[in-house]
Amino acid sequence: MKVIWNNEIVERSEVKIDMEDRGYQFADGVYDVVRAYNGKFFTLNEHVDRLFSSAEKIEMALPFTKEELKQLLSKLIQENNIDTGNVYMQLTRGIGIPRNHSYPDSELIPPVFTATTTIVPRDQTKMDQGITAFIVPDMRWLRCDIKSISLLGNIMAKHEAHKKGCDEAILHRDGVVTECSSSNAWMIKNDTIYTHPDGNLILPGITKIMLLKVARKAGIPVKEEVFTIKDLEEADEVFASSTTIEAMPITHINGNPVGQGKRGPVVEKLQQLYVEAVEEQCGQIR
Repeated sequence: MKVIWNNEIVERSEVKIDMEDRGYQFADGVYDVVRAYNGKFFTLNEHVDRLFSSAEKIEMALPFTKEELKQLLSKLIQENNIDTGNVYMQLTRGIGIPRNHSYPDSELIPPVFTATTTIVPRDQTKMDQGITAFIVPDMRWLRCDIKSISLLGNIMAKHEAHKKGCDEAILHRDGVVTECSSSNAWMIKNDTIYTHPDGNLILPGITKIMLLKVARKAGIPVKEEVFTIKDLEEADEVFASSTTIEAMPITHINGNPVGQGKRGPVVEKLQQLYVEAVEEQCGQIR
């Protein structure tokens, strides 16, 4: 398999990451994931913009321009023959010796960039049937708008949900729902869609942005405002969204059914609208 290592495409076996890399020692880095359909990227510009934005927020510069990165990523999926799948890209601050919590001089220590591909078909069955979730306190840091590689809080939350036999964790701060452990959270009440507004407490999801866009275009009422666990318990429909799961119905929370305990009509409509948006950029989904 070919991967990107800094500004070159090489065999994966050629990549060497130093044990003093600050990503390994401090989780000092950022990442993003972009999806391809029919060998074409969907919302590539938005994902690259977010990667650069996350890097800027922690005072880190990428070793190439946005256009150079897009060309590298496009070449990578071609060389790995990716039809439907994901590209994971990561940037760390590089090798810092001796180990020091402070940022090193960026002119002396270049960042390390890597990108890998994975073939991941769409799981239409799961999108039809939905997933289950468990509510977990949001114990993460206060800069969730940065797509940091420091994901221990997210991992612990998802593991807690898995111990309860659930697929995803819905996070809350003092009763206010923020997002899920690896996706954005939504609820629907009286045919109106609710989702937490962007800010430092949630990741500005690219799929979230696209769903808001297609919903508004279709005339579906949308409110970007906070909602509570109690609101969630009384919701007609609940779903999660991310690059990899698109719009995923959540049919049960803490073992209790959401609405009728199955995918609802508004989520189903959003799924259709999202597919139409994908097909505009990438061609018909097979």
